[in-house]
Amino acid sequence: MSDTDFGLVVAEPSASYQFGSSEEKWLEILVDCPGVQGLYTYRLPSDLAVKPGDIVSVPFGSQILGGIAIGWVKSPSADLDPSRIREVEDVISAGFFPSSYWQLLNRVAEYYCTDLIAVIKAALPPGLLGRSQRRIRLRREWLPQGAETFCSPSAGQILQLLKSQKEGDYSAQYLQRQIRNANRGIRELVKRGWVESYLEPPKTTRPKLQKAVTLIVESFPIDLTQRQREVLEVLRHRGGELWLNELLQLCKASSAIVDVLASKGCVVIQQRERLRLLNEERPTSDAPKTLTQDQAKALATIRTLEGFAQVLLHGVTGSGKTEIYLQAIAPILESGKSALVLVPEIGLTPQLTDRFRARFGHKVCVYHSALSDGERYDTWRQMLAGEPQIVIGTRSAIFAPLPKLGLIVLDEEHDSSFKQTQLLPTYHARTVAKWRAELEECPLILGSATPSLESWVEVRSHKEERKNLPIPKTKSYYLSLPQRIQSRPLPPVEIVDMRRELQIGNRSIFSRSLQEALESLQQRQQQAILFINRRGHSTFVSCRSCGYVMECPHCDVSLSYHYTHEGATELLRCHYCNYSCLQPRNCPECGSPYLKFFGSGTQKVTQELTQQFPKLRWIRFDSDTTRTKGAHRTLLSQFARGEADVLVGTQMLTKGLDLDQVTLVGIVSADGLLHHCDYRASERAFQTLTQVAGRAGRGDEPGRVIVQTYAPEHPVIQAVRRHDYDNFVEAELSQREALNYPPYGRLVLIRLSGIDGVEVQNSAQSVADACTNLLNSDCEILGPAPANIMRVARRYRWHILLKFAAEARENLLILNELRNLCPQSVSLSIDVDPLSID
Repeated sequence: MSDTDFGLVVAEPSASYQFGSSEEKWLEILVDCPGVQGLYTYRLPSDLAVKPGDIVSVPFGSQILGGIAIGWVKSPSADLDPSRIREVEDVISAGFFPSSYWQLLNRVAEYYCTDLIAVIKAALPPGLLGRSQRRIRLRREWLPQGAETFCSPSAGQILQLLKSQKEGDYSAQYLQRQIRNANRGIRELVKRGWVESYLEPPKTTRPKLQKAVTLIVESFPIDLTQRQREVLEVLRHRGGELWLNELLQLCKASSAIVDVLASKGCVVIQQRERLRLLNEERPTSDAPKTLTQDQAKALATIRTLEGFAQVLLHGVTGSGKTEIYLQAIAPILESGKSALVLVPEIGLTPQLTDRFRARFGHKVCVYHSALSDGERYDTWRQMLAGEPQIVIGTRSAIFAPLPKLGLIVLDEEHDSSFKQTQLLPTYHARTVAKWRAELEECPLILGSATPSLESWVEVRSHKEERKNLPIPKTKSYYLSLPQRIQSRPLPPVEIVDMRRELQIGNRSIFSRSLQEALESLQQRQQQAILFINRRGHSTFVSCRSCGYVMECPHCDVSLSYHYTHEGATELLRCHYCNYSCLQPRNCPECGSPYLKFFGSGTQKVTQELTQQFPKLRWIRFDSDTTRTKGAHRTLLSQFARGEADVLVGTQMLTKGLDLDQVTLVGIVSADGLLHHCDYRASERAFQTLTQVAGRAGRGDEPGRVIVQTYAPEHPVIQAVRRHDYDNFVEAELSQREALNYPPYGRLVLIRLSGIDGVEVQNSAQSVADACTNLLNSDCEILGPAPANIMRVARRYRWHILLKFAAEARENLLILNELRNLCPQSVSLSIDVDPLSID
């Protein structure tokens, strides 16, 4: 079944791309090739239909690449020989994005100093832009004994890597990242015949085809057997059409019976496309709730908005922000438009999705990285149909191709997970959401109990603008929900000084106050959340005799101990490159057997719970226990059903969980959030502690929060104790303004990395010198300096921090020139508006 059978909207190419009377048709294609940026001309085969906006595969050099058909050209440029122009291979996915979507992608590319193709790849589901890649495979049968001794160091390292892998097969790109002068080593090994270089064809995601059986007769022939009649009756009872495998399963029959029915003209068997959408059981239907006075006032304001407007919905935890989202979206759907709801973490989507599905049913779909490639591809294509729908997803869903977008919501808008940090482009979903809302002319709602300082300052400045101007330039609104629903009180926060606990001889990770609260849980039939900022068991392992600390051989960090069960092999793991090893019996430095675990993680907390409170049932909720698909939903459902008394987890717990039976929140160690060498440390700590504290007392029973710390007098701790957002923000903003840090100034972080530490350092110095010459005098250049963790996964890292005035834009336009100053072996990335500078 073709894409058009699903009602996908395909726009006509614009008039500027009309081709001439020649039978030959020429297309400009934006190709996906590292190091190459630009448009290339291709010939369209006579038997292939392509429209601008289609994703196509094209030959490029010796490879087959994915690309985007940008538009028609009347004829090739004069310097191109038409006989040498190659043909488009195939159409991977049809569909033309509206002009506003292309404007958005181009704006992201320009602002975040990234190639347009990188932005397009971030916007598309994985597998659409396939690319063949060069791979290196070991020829074991040709390899002599001790081959490494006969070749250069780089070739020897390549052989060691290939021999360490079962298949003996790595991509050339991976080898280049791991080994200096890898290309020279590869050429040497290919010449000797010890390895072979080959091109792996691209792997693109395609529609899933499956056999469907359709009943085509009203009365059954008389010569049918009883078994054949039973199959047809089942098919008729199910509407006359079923997938073949489902029909066989229902009838407990073989495919031979259906084949016979097809030969007798009773049914037709066809290959049909089956959409791979995330299928989950629909919750019980839900009706709109009666709103509080504050909620009703906020909703009334939102419903009056026309065109673009930015709304900051500042509501304390438990104030009912989600209900406002639901009631604001209802008329959007009725008008034939769609809504986009972004959440910071995948772990948030099950609860939020359940609430939306209970209200809107099948009109809700989910889009995030935990879906399979096929599910993401089919969900993405379903959006193109233009039917009114709600898409709930994480940051990448900001690029969801909804043709009729009527509202965008960012829930927990302050959360740092909305910022992309690992891959290019390093965009912030909140910034892109604002651009998209402007282009689509629809409202944007930013919801949070602890708004980011950027959103707070922007709304406040617009508020002053609205007072002073008869017609304000910007539609920006501040809506407040200062009370919890049903007038429930915010939970009191008790601060426990862990220094005093040590003085009285309490060596447990739980204070006396927290121990007493945990002991009464089961008796009261209530639940608790315990928050710790780290996963694993212990932060590091050290020798008590000489002080030696076990470190990762590939990164400048200590190894963490991970506990699995009593008697299990003790395993040390790096949280940066995932290197793991067995814990040695003796210290590698002095031979002492006295190795001790220091620090605490989620595993240590659960181990202590089991030892001190054997009757308490617990669930661990962190990135180690939620790796598998559906794990977030499974664990939260178990806890919601009362199958555990305590939920132990990391920052996943801070993001929007709404569990009525949770009356106790224990923050095991707040200090891990306070002491970071980062200008955002205080803001991030306040937001995290306030959010996790807000999980308590959301039901009928009052809540209680216990914060354990060695710094009870810290301003962040005191602000959390008083639930005092306003005064904390004012104090924090005065410091930011004095130092010209965001939201008053702009930052750009230039990151350089490579295998050779000296080469990276020299490149960093060259880039810093170029910045001094290229950038305006009002730009402050800090560095170059080694990163706080200088080496990660064998790669050395250096940073350069640029500070601009808030309105500076021209400096960003020339930053891309800096990439030309680095050799190929040194990677340079530009992070505009970084959330962290460590």
